[in-house]
Amino acid sequence: MLVAGIDSSTQSCKVLVVDAATGKIVRQGSASHPEGTEVHPHHWWEALKRAIESAGGLSDVGALSVGGQQHGMVLLDSAGEVCREALLWNDTRSAEQANQLVERFGASWWAQNIGSVPVASFTVTKLAWVAQNEPEIASRTAAVCLPHDWLTYKLRGGAELAQREGLEVSLTTDRGDASGTGYWSTTTESYDLNLVETAFGHRPVLPRVLDAWASAGNVDSDVARELGIHPNCLMGAGSGDNMAAALGLGATPGKGIVSLGTSGTVFASSSTSTHDESGMIAGFADATGNFLPLACTLNATQVLDRLRTLTGLDYAQFDAAALSMEPGAHGLTLIPYFQGERTPNRPNATGTLHGMRLDNVSAAHIARAGVEAIICSLNDALLAIRDCGVEVTSLSLIGGGAASIATQQIASSIFGEPIAVPPTSEYVALGMARQAAHVAGVDTQTWQLVGESLVHSPSAPHVFQTYQQLRG
Repeated sequence: MLVAGIDSSTQSCKVLVVDAATGKIVRQGSASHPEGTEVHPHHWWEALKRAIESAGGLSDVGALSVGGQQHGMVLLDSAGEVCREALLWNDTRSAEQANQLVERFGASWWAQNIGSVPVASFTVTKLAWVAQNEPEIASRTAAVCLPHDWLTYKLRGGAELAQREGLEVSLTTDRGDASGTGYWSTTTESYDLNLVETAFGHRPVLPRVLDAWASAGNVDSDVARELGIHPNCLMGAGSGDNMAAALGLGATPGKGIVSLGTSGTVFASSSTSTHDESGMIAGFADATGNFLPLACTLNATQVLDRLRTLTGLDYAQFDAAALSMEPGAHGLTLIPYFQGERTPNRPNATGTLHGMRLDNVSAAHIARAGVEAIICSLNDALLAIRDCGVEVTSLSLIGGGAASIATQQIASSIFGEPIAVPPTSEYVALGMARQAAHVAGVDTQTWQLVGESLVHSPSAPHVFQTYQQLRG
């Protein structure tokens, strides 16, 4: 039996077709998304169509699940149609609304009752921004959902299903992605509707939260014909991208995961929830019934891409240049807050290059300082998770940036411990394929990661110490 996992990320849509019994990838496809922090959801739908076609269609697939970028705000009117462009996780315009919500209830209340202290990334802050700045759109909004919710909804029939059966029936989500909204509580495992009304001015329809391994229904027959999907294809509940990646890696309590993509994330599977009043740790739920405390950085591979352009080096040259320099880059230190930052919460910060001298501003020095900056930023996140009492006994490095040998070796030296590097794969989509297999009744315990390597570099604690001092 074949199943499919879909990853609708910030940059693109990926589709994996997987053998449900073994976890082996049979074929795959992808299509790009527009750039920006504000995107109309229909672009995701068109990319999904192209990605399915690129993957050779899904006419032989028995079940599928959708993973998507967390926090994105999708607003629907009473007819089930999109009201405005979606505000994505990396849109920081709602920083002031985040501050207002934290001040109104207090950080302790948020941590204890919701599980996370909201920052500009969270959906609840975006709702407050719309209510304050676009009141006419807020008043027209009948339902609020997340990117993966919306794609699942579209696959099940979208607005036609909503008009036939109602938004309350047609919209579904899972506890993992719901826990990133800022209004679903890991304490009560339910929505806080009073909080939604406080932020948005009224109570829109919110997606039903399905159990971890429940089915969201079937792909709509007309949609299946249009997209080349098998008739009566089952759908899983889906989840947020980080929850899906953890599922794809088979994460169990104690396993920490460092992901280097557009953003950087550090998360760990945990059997207990976290309640961090500092706001550094988002106390998310996962896609299985456990929890997924997570710290996110806004600046990761995009910073390195900019530095490659600046230095005129390609990927291989940049890697070699970074590795040619000793730890610390002869005193050159980059604070990589090019887009503001979320960990620590500094939405208006900018990047800074410290310690420049005539003898340390070569391309190699900049390459080394750039990779060290990204890893130091992620080490901030890892230490915050451990300080919350989460046991992390092993670390895995994934994401597009994990393919870099320089990144692997510098990560091990700055974290001060061995780093497992699984084979390059689309782990969000793979996690959704695993979920789809469960929905179809297939046991996935035999799925294994083949080709994982272990990287162990000499520890360089002075690099992170210098970084800490300079970033303040």
